[in-house]
Amino acid sequence: MTKPWHVTSEHLLRELAPKVLGVVARRFRDFSSAEDAVQEAMIAAFKQWPEEGIPDNPRGWLIQVASRRMTDQVRSEIARRRRETAVAKHVETTPVDDIKSEMDQDDTLILLFMCCHPALTSSSAIALTLRAVGGLTTAEIANAFLVPEATMAQRISRAKQSIKASGVPFRLPSLQECVERLPAVLHVLYLIFNEGYTSSIGAHLQRLDLAHEAIRLTRRARTLLPDDAEVAGLLALMLLTDGRRGARTGPDEELIPLNKQDRNLWDRAEISEGIELLTAALSKGSVGLYQLQAAVAAVHDQAARAEDTDWPQILALYELLKRVSPSPMVTVNHAIAAAMVHGPSKGLELLRMLDNDDRLAGHYRLDAVRAHLLEMVGDCESAIKHYRIAASRTTSIPEQNYLMTQAARLAERQAELEPSCGHSDSPTL
Repeated sequence: MTKPWHVTSEHLLRELAPKVLGVVARRFRDFSSAEDAVQEAMIAAFKQWPEEGIPDNPRGWLIQVASRRMTDQVRSEIARRRRETAVAKHVETTPVDDIKSEMDQDDTLILLFMCCHPALTSSSAIALTLRAVGGLTTAEIANAFLVPEATMAQRISRAKQSIKASGVPFRLPSLQECVERLPAVLHVLYLIFNEGYTSSIGAHLQRLDLAHEAIRLTRRARTLLPDDAEVAGLLALMLLTDGRRGARTGPDEELIPLNKQDRNLWDRAEISEGIELLTAALSKGSVGLYQLQAAVAAVHDQAARAEDTDWPQILALYELLKRVSPSPMVTVNHAIAAAMVHGPSKGLELLRMLDNDDRLAGHYRLDAVRAHLLEMVGDCESAIKHYRIAASRTTSIPEQNYLMTQAARLAERQAELEPSCGHSDSPTL
């Protein structure tokens, strides 16, 4: 025990949790119990590491503690119900070298495919995986799915019960099973990256650990399936988006919108890699959701200045996206592009189509975009109203501060009796 305890230990435990869970769940083939055992190991680490120091092999330490917990449970089951004898015997007699070999593996990608279990619906599998692999809270997952937190908690609980009741082993999938589960896996990686790039809750705009882990896992998925154009498209999307990370916040972590960013701070190497990946993926002829989103990101990244952005091309890409994979958020982004090409009134007209969509009820982004477009048409009073509504609905402090700043700026203009709002900063965060 040589390493001192410090604040980064919480990030270390968050990073290790899915890797430890992957090993324990694969060895014992009981996901729900394995998750409980890993949680107990994490609690033990929080109690012991501040006093004893971080172990030289923290991952191995957590695997051993969680495995002991699972072994005790198996023994208890044997004593109480006289079953699973073979499993217990295997656990008790597993050679130390085999255990060390398991500890040396990175099971996160394996766990990702395992969680996308055939006993689950796609939405349940994605929710469970975000919890197990991404380390997202129930509230963060609920925000990604646009549902109440209580609904998401029930969905995750039912997912665990479904896996247990199905009798289908919780094991490493075959290559064919990986291909079948790939759409759900890509969706999970996409959501993990989004939460890392723009955190939905808390004082920080970005969670770099999540964004980087999503990129790392997507790279591994591409190694597993190198000819899949959508895997390449998703990795390209992440790189093209992450390339702007250095310019997204100011010295006080305040949000800087896309059209106000210093593009000299963008990571051109990362953006170049993303464009190269996207070009190769598009050449395969089959264009999917992630390739189209990556193409939008590429158009933004290739503009030397915000005013040079090719908005007609972005509008055309969103019109194609609406056909390939319609969703409320695609419609919102399509409305922004339409406003930039055809004027804000057109954008507001498209947004009205979402007013009765329950999936966006209470979501801040609809009000934020509407406020921006109302400001562009000169309706300052309504713009202020919707900026404030949007601020009250987001749980991200940087986004909340940004939206309230926009409202305050317009209120000050009104006080000065300016005749027109004019153009504002884009809420395309």
